[in-house]
Amino acid sequence: MDKTEEKLCEVQGRLFAASREAGYESEPFIKAFMRSCMAKGLDENYNHLQWAGEEYLLEELQGEAALAEGDNIFEEEVLYWMGYAYRYWHFMTGESSKIILRMAPVPAMRRKYKKFHGLDLSPMVEKMRESYLKKHPPKSKK
Repeated sequence: MDKTEEKLCEVQGRLFAASREAGYESEPFIKAFMRSCMAKGLDENYNHLQWAGEEYLLEELQGEAALAEGDNIFEEEVLYWMGYAYRYWHFMTGESSKIILRMAPVPAMRRKYKKFHGLDLSPMVEKMRESYLKKHPPKSKK
């Protein structure tokens, strides 16, 4: 991963953490972001959003999605790690945010935090992808 990709992982981590400060329910926030046009833009090789900070991204997402405030909010460290890990996954595999969310649902990623925070994320990504693909093999093209 190059320095630009690492910076984007950090920005997405800070974005997820900022959702806590804004009072948004964590799981719906993460799902809304991962399915958003904004995440799709970040998945591209080049998009102007890649130069935006987390405050701008949060403001843009507020305009794009209905974000719910509530009490089911994850810890700041967990949110940062999840945001970082989802973007890292994209750079590792090239998969879209929507596909990554399907392979690594929010509850599963939250559980992975205890074991994988502070460690190399590559083995976690490989194991989660492998597990998902065993249960949902890609359809062959004929």
